Amino acid sequence: MIGYCTIGVNDMDRATAFYDALLGELGAKTLFDMGRIKGYGVGPGQPMLAICIPYNEEPQAPGNGNMVAIPAASEEQVGQLHARALELGGADEGAPGTRVPTFYGAYVRDLDGNKLCFFKMSAG
Repeated sequence: MIGYCTIGVNDMDRATAFYDALLGELGAKTLFDMGRIKGYGVGPGQPMLAICIPYNEEPQAPGNGNMVAIPAASEEQVGQLHARALELGGADEGAPGTRVPTFYGAYVRDLDGNKLCFFKMSAG
């Protein structure tokens, strides 16, 4: 249902280093790079995450209540992604753990304050 999600950044070089390393943990790679916008994914036709300098060239600002949720293969990978994001300079927004019986998640903010969730859903 989701084709892609775009989040704004203020420094493409800094954001690229963060997301190249973080999303590489999931096997994602650059699918397109147009300078001010770069898209990551695992392949054509799959959901993508793009980072960009805002089109209006105003400073990026994270939205209140906005979050990008990235699925993980296991609860262990949720923890690994959370730890990797913190190693790369992200900020902790919620340690890995069970939120509801079928949802295991962890939360971080990227270098520009965008909120990310890594999660694993189980059958209920």
